[in-house]
Amino acid sequence: MRRLHRERHRSDRLGWLRAAVLGANDGIVSTASLILGVAAAGAERSALLITGLAGLVAGAMSMAAGEFVSVSSQADTERADLERERGELDSEPAAELAELTGIYVKRGLDQDLARRVAERLTAHDALGAHARDELGITESSQARPLQATIASALAFAAGAALPLATAALAPRADLPLVVGATSLAFLAALGALAAWTGGAGIASGTLRVTFWGAAAMLVTAAVGRAFGAVL
Repeated sequence: MRRLHRERHRSDRLGWLRAAVLGANDGIVSTASLILGVAAAGAERSALLITGLAGLVAGAMSMAAGEFVSVSSQADTERADLERERGELDSEPAAELAELTGIYVKRGLDQDLARRVAERLTAHDALGAHARDELGITESSQARPLQATIASALAFAAGAALPLATAALAPRADLPLVVGATSLAFLAALGALAAWTGGAGIASGTLRVTFWGAAAMLVTAAVGRAFGAVL
């Protein structure tokens, strides 16, 4: 008896994975940068922690709102395209069948086979066939605003909590160095985890996230030092 061949693809993770990685990355980078900037200006630990906590709350809400608006706009566009396609299927079924046949011909089927495939898929689920093969809308890629919103907000808060907790525990004299070093380590781990989850190259994912995080923290610390010296 032949065993069933099971394939595990990662494309169904794209919706929540993108939002979660972006949220966690922003949480670590923005909160660590805020703390380093304020620390470079000479602020006390209490001011650092208040700044970090305010950044966590504001950032999580901002990420949630941004993701909801952005992904909802995508979902609205998808719904509008599907409604238009449904109307065209009702009013011009022959033209839509010819369009679907042409798509399959371009993908390598001969005219007769493409026509038969188009007819069978149209009889089974015409809108589904056009959504997938004409519009590129699939179940795994379909916009899910609520999922993206929750994943982004929670990931941002979790990411921001890491440098904030480090700032609360590190000695004040060494706080910038400790927060910077640990935040880079957190970013490297996040990049590696995201790359592994998405099936991409771990080294490149880790380097990309760490490089831009380090750049953001260095710039913010330099600005804080400059304004601290002026004040």
